[in-house]
Amino acid sequence: MNTFALHRRGLPARPTLRSHRSSFSPRSALAFPQPPPSGAARAVGRAAWPAAVHSALGTAIAAALRRVLPPRMELRIDVNRPDAGIEAELDTLYGRLHTPGDPIHRCTRLPALLPGLVFHHREADGEHYVYVEDPARARLAGYTVFNRLIEVDRRTNRHVRSPHSKYAPAYQGRGIASAVYGWGLDRGFCLVSGARQSEGAHALWRALARRRPLRWIALRARRMHDLGVSIPPARAAELDTRMILLGAGWSVARLHAQGLLHPPADAANDAIRKRA
Repeated sequence: MNTFALHRRGLPARPTLRSHRSSFSPRSALAFPQPPPSGAARAVGRAAWPAAVHSALGTAIAAALRRVLPPRMELRIDVNRPDAGIEAELDTLYGRLHTPGDPIHRCTRLPALLPGLVFHHREADGEHYVYVEDPARARLAGYTVFNRLIEVDRRTNRHVRSPHSKYAPAYQGRGIASAVYGWGLDRGFCLVSGARQSEGAHALWRALARRRPLRWIALRARRMHDLGVSIPPARAAELDTRMILLGAGWSVARLHAQGLLHPPADAANDAIRKRA
């Protein structure tokens, strides 16, 4: 019986609990009793609930697995560039090399590193570009760029570079890249390999290691961590693992002494935990 009927009979009105009062407008459809859901609606509700639960559980399980399982290893030697693309790029660069006013035209010539070839050098924003010209064939054999490393701090970046090369197929395997890398090492740069390498680049680094000290490092927290002269294949396959060739005037002891090369990250973390 509602409050109006009780009032007409002279009976006191029953107070309505705050929790039972409706907040809906009297004109709102939700203020009136609603019919029970149809069979189809109940079926949809039953189907949607497990799907939502499964989705939430799947997300939670995936997140837990990412925290527990080791990172997936990547194949590091997997860079294969199409020859046609390299040739087209070298043709464009050769035209710029002989176009007055172009930045590449203002390159300086390096002393002859190999007979029959001309080596042009320019520096831009701390990165060094070496273009190798074959004047007899009026074409560019290829080029190497010594990039700065964004993975290390500014202090370390002054002494290390990451070289990347592109050479036409006819000039590959002739020791040109090796000569250019040697020029960079003689300048005192320590060369750090890229995250991935072609088979040819990997062979080049191994060949240079016969003349220069080579070590494995891990790039973590903007630092180079020393992993030694040999590491397990699984560790070598991780994307933060690189090789470093020591430039003229550098030794492992000097890199450590100047704070450019740090102990392995795992060992450093263990030492911190022991001190704590």
